[in-house]
Amino acid sequence: MKIHSPHPSFLSSKPNGFTLLEIVIVLGIIAVIIGGSIVGLNKLGDGAKIQRVESDFNNLRAAVLNYKMLANNAPTTQQGLGALFTKPSTPPIPKRWTSAGSKGVPTDPWGVPYRYRNPGKKDSSDFEIYTFGPDQLENTDDDMSSQD
Repeated sequence: MKIHSPHPSFLSSKPNGFTLLEIVIVLGIIAVIIGGSIVGLNKLGDGAKIQRVESDFNNLRAAVLNYKMLANNAPTTQQGLGALFTKPSTPPIPKRWTSAGSKGVPTDPWGVPYRYRNPGKKDSSDFEIYTFGPDQLENTDDDMSSQD
């Protein structure tokens, strides 16, 4: 009895496995996918930094309001946020004062201490905490303020 192969004999002469060209194409596709993922993760990182700034603004605002409650006024621009961590030695010197922590003025996600002014630039009836953002240049689109 003769057994017939379902495939013609000319197809069976091809070796099994992938060619170099097929492997290069697959590696190229994988590289494109990984590259796109990295770009996407960097954008997520920027969003996380912005959320951190907003959280820091809220924490620092609470510390300034606590200072204001004890001292009957918020720190001056000259005293800055440092007045929350070290009792000011320049007027007005608060009679009642407690430190907001031992680490000092926190830095923004780009490694620069947050800035403070009283009165604020946008609302002169309130203090303002701000950062110049990633470019560290004043009056650019990436500046962030507690008064925004």
